Amino acid sequence: MAFSFSSFLKCHPWIQSQNPPNPFSFPPPFHPPKPISLPFSSRHEHVSSTVLPSKAKELLQDFTPKQFLDTLRQENDETSAFHLFEWASKQPHFTTTLSIYEEILRKLGNVGFFDLMKGVLDDMKRLKVELVEGTFFIFIESYAKFELYNEAIKVLDMMWNEFGVKPGTFSYNLLLNVLVDGNKLKFVENVHSRMLDEGVKADVSTFNILIKALCKTHQIRPAILMMEEMPMHGLVPDERTFTTIMQGYIEEGNLDGALRIRDQMVSAKCLASNITVNLLIHGYCKEGRIDEALNFVQDMCSRGFSPDQFTFNTLINGLCKAGHAVQALDILDLMLQDAFDPDVYTYNILISGLCEVGEVQEAMELLNQMLVRDCTPNTVTYNTIISALCKVNQVQEATEFARVLTSKGFLPDVCTFNSLIQGLCFTGNFNIAMEMFEEMKDKGCQPDEFTYNILIDCLCAKRRIGEALNLLKDMESSGCARSVITYNTLIDGFCKDKKIEEAEEIFDQMELQGVSRNLVTYNTLIDGLCKSKRVEDAAQLMDQMILEGLKPDKFTYNSILAHFCRAGDIKKAADIVQTMTSNGCEPDIVTYGTLIQGLCKAGRVEIASKLLRSIQMKGMILTPQAYNPVIQAIFRRRKTNEAVRLFREMQETASPPDALSYKIVFRGLSSGGGPIQEAVDFSVEMMEKGHIPEFSSFYNLAEGLYSLSREDTLVKLVGMIMKKANFSDSEVTMIKGFLKIRKFQDALATLGSVLDSRYPKRTYWS
Repeated sequence: MAFSFSSFLKCHPWIQSQNPPNPFSFPPPFHPPKPISLPFSSRHEHVSSTVLPSKAKELLQDFTPKQFLDTLRQENDETSAFHLFEWASKQPHFTTTLSIYEEILRKLGNVGFFDLMKGVLDDMKRLKVELVEGTFFIFIESYAKFELYNEAIKVLDMMWNEFGVKPGTFSYNLLLNVLVDGNKLKFVENVHSRMLDEGVKADVSTFNILIKALCKTHQIRPAILMMEEMPMHGLVPDERTFTTIMQGYIEEGNLDGALRIRDQMVSAKCLASNITVNLLIHGYCKEGRIDEALNFVQDMCSRGFSPDQFTFNTLINGLCKAGHAVQALDILDLMLQDAFDPDVYTYNILISGLCEVGEVQEAMELLNQMLVRDCTPNTVTYNTIISALCKVNQVQEATEFARVLTSKGFLPDVCTFNSLIQGLCFTGNFNIAMEMFEEMKDKGCQPDEFTYNILIDCLCAKRRIGEALNLLKDMESSGCARSVITYNTLIDGFCKDKKIEEAEEIFDQMELQGVSRNLVTYNTLIDGLCKSKRVEDAAQLMDQMILEGLKPDKFTYNSILAHFCRAGDIKKAADIVQTMTSNGCEPDIVTYGTLIQGLCKAGRVEIASKLLRSIQMKGMILTPQAYNPVIQAIFRRRKTNEAVRLFREMQETASPPDALSYKIVFRGLSSGGGPIQEAVDFSVEMMEKGHIPEFSSFYNLAEGLYSLSREDTLVKLVGMIMKKANFSDSEVTMIKGFLKIRKFQDALATLGSVLDSRYPKRTYWS
């Protein structure tokens, strides 16, 4: 009974995988090399050289085919190898064997010398060399290497039509396999149909290859059905059959499905090798089920399983990804005890894992161990450590480390420079970062998009937009791609600098440059327009956004909502919330907090309080942004006890009060809204929480204390403020001097001057 691969696809349409394949059985994304152009004619009979090939001098005068084959294999330059082959073919005593022909075909195929390969094949035919099926495998593999799949398929015709060699099961299996690895399913269907039409019998490998094709495209059920059909063809699934389906399940994040297939494998009495065990260990680790992975290893060891290098590497990788890098070091010790030499991959996983959990010093010690054990670190190793040092603000140490490595022959790449430049920017050393940027270019290391984005972002944060634009021009002149991130950063910078027209120009440039605008692009500009009171333009931009297929999110609506709330237009604000809800965008705590602010600003405090209660009923965790405006409005109505009670409620049931919360309450209490001792106690509580009292409010409290002759309390509070705000010794001495001679006004004026310089006032809606 013949089976058809396409029948499995008719009910299960082909879905191309969007995820990169896993290294178990599916190859990594492959970028084919370009065939090398020959420096001589494509007709090989014109390639012969009068100069004796260098390798020919190493051969004895009467060299044997075996000696020549060994010499040919040692020649790494394909052109020289062909010259040597040409020379040997002309020696009178020498007979070229099939092995020699196949070796030269492999060398030519490696670099895409396809015309020469065909010429060699024609010579073999002319000389009546008996051709075998395996000779043509070289052509299939070589064409596939360069992604010339149509040419690979034509090899089947060439075999039979030109050379009388009938393609058999092995030929079809090889061709099917390279097509599957190249994700050419339509070709797989066609070739398999041809295989059936030609009466070529499928074997277990044929089924395994087709099952792999289905699993690569997440069509696990059809793959299982295909496996179940194998006995109808007199075939028994082997370990590869089962592990291919297991791998498919694991790729989908369904380890339990893979374990069910493993149970089928056990029931079928199919022996499992380390491949199966390691695959399942990988599955456990991939899903973060580390304890189960370790228990599984122990169970399999009790059944005779011997962990290999891959087992150890998989466990180490799983532990590191789960944040247990320190425990992964124990696995390294076991690995060493079992006489396995950790390779650079093992060390890189561990070093990266240690750096991720902040154990940079431990990572450095592991690097030293690596060197002691003669395992040569690579660029990834060094870049991981440099990046980690920068992330913990040890940029100077990272820079010195890079300098030392450079002196020892390590060439920094773009990742090295990016880590250092980013670290310098984050630690406020922007000028040094720019110097390193110039050094990078001087050393011939081309900055990439990430390099420019780091610097542009830093410049925008410093409001140095002109310089950021210059870097954008530099990107263009250097041919560096500019992505949506680059433009979004500039738009955000212009908006924050209140240069909305310039932001709009950058927005328009994106379309001209063919850069697709995303949700962040629109939201940033919409927010900027709203803050510039151009809400009509913001609304038009939202319409454009919808036309481009982007759905407004909470940030979009909240930006427009904030505008109307700032303007006190509660009706329009409520309309925005209604539109938001009807469009399937559920309001969040920011939405409600903004609306509460707007209600309070419009004097609708009772409604704001009711909204606050309704939000609590929804189970949302309220933030200070929701409580603060209500507390402030209640204080303004001189309902001090109610305001303080609401503040205490926030402390107990919601997110912790922020600096503004404390300032609002302290301002209310110190403005005569309650007993003065309550204001004094709150100021102490406030400072214990790390918040400095606002001076204008503190001045009111100070006047009250002075009028009640409580100068000692005032002096104590001033001392606490100076300590919490880290006043300099000279500032402390001056203020204490004024207090000592009872010049309280001078002391307070100096205190206020210092506080205002360090903590400038911010408006409520900033």
